Amino acid sequence: MASEGTVEFGVNLNNREPLIAPDYGMSQLLDLAQHSEELGFESLWVGDSLFSKPRYEPISLLSAISQRTTRAKLGTACIVTSPRNPLYLALEWATLDILSGGRTIFGPCAGNPEKGVRREFEALGLDFERRFGIFEEGLDILRQLWIEGSVTHHGEVYDYDGIAFYSGTEMGPLMPIQRPPPFWIVSNPRLVTDAHDEQMVRTMRRACRRILRYGEGWMTCCRAQHPEELEEQLGYLRDVAAEAGDDAERLVISYQVTLNIGDSQRQADAAFSQYITQYYPELSKAMDLADWGPVGTPERIVEWFRTFEAAGVDHFICRFGSLDQFGQVERFAREVLPALRGATAKAGG
Repeated sequence: MASEGTVEFGVNLNNREPLIAPDYGMSQLLDLAQHSEELGFESLWVGDSLFSKPRYEPISLLSAISQRTTRAKLGTACIVTSPRNPLYLALEWATLDILSGGRTIFGPCAGNPEKGVRREFEALGLDFERRFGIFEEGLDILRQLWIEGSVTHHGEVYDYDGIAFYSGTEMGPLMPIQRPPPFWIVSNPRLVTDAHDEQMVRTMRRACRRILRYGEGWMTCCRAQHPEELEEQLGYLRDVAAEAGDDAERLVISYQVTLNIGDSQRQADAAFSQYITQYYPELSKAMDLADWGPVGTPERIVEWFRTFEAAGVDHFICRFGSLDQFGQVERFAREVLPALRGATAKAGG
């Protein structure tokens, strides 16, 4: 949890956008990555889905982005790791970390309860109800491979004994530059239920234990009307850390927010609703659009960010709900970032 004045901002490049927006393809997305770095954003992100919300594959795309940028951190918000074989994933991400010069942030998630995601697990022959067990075993395997260079793991799903990307003829095991790339564990317990009961407390504490055991950070989203819930879970995170002899202050607290900046509230609302309905056809019907993030004038956007920064966010991942990605990114850099960063803002490039 960073100290005051060190909040950072990233751009989610919306790797589904080229499939739903006319006159916007892969070359424009790569140009946007480079331009966002030039505007001073500290990180660049892509999402993940198999076929429920088709988009370009995140690791391949981040590899290309790594060659168009030099400074910005590159991450997933998020990558659904439960359906992926952890050995292949470990090799792919290590290669990405090397290509990027050690700039990656690994943002893993288990998979949300959408019907479309359940269908993805079914198509792969995986039990959706066991996804969190699969998720945690995979995280353990990845950390061993990226920290120690080999893995021994005997679990309910995976059984490995001394596996390494090393045959004896190489100089050493193939490993990422960062050992490990930071894990920002995704947890959004209130997307399942917003009840404030004992079951929710158990769910949050279990999520906190997972974040502390496997992570260097926590990534959350989608409750943009409820800064008090963020503060509540941070309280549980500190409590669970204290019980385990850990320090929650070591974690980066990241929040993915979807927003639209407009000249008027009506203009921004219309553009945002159209975009989210196309991007998330199932979730857009199940969620209050106001929980995705702030929509409206720059002044309103600034107020929202200040509220969530005060609640404890260190790193904002900004996803722009608009067909005009360049216009939104530039407007945020010009009209929002200076107010949030003061005189040190790099909004001019």
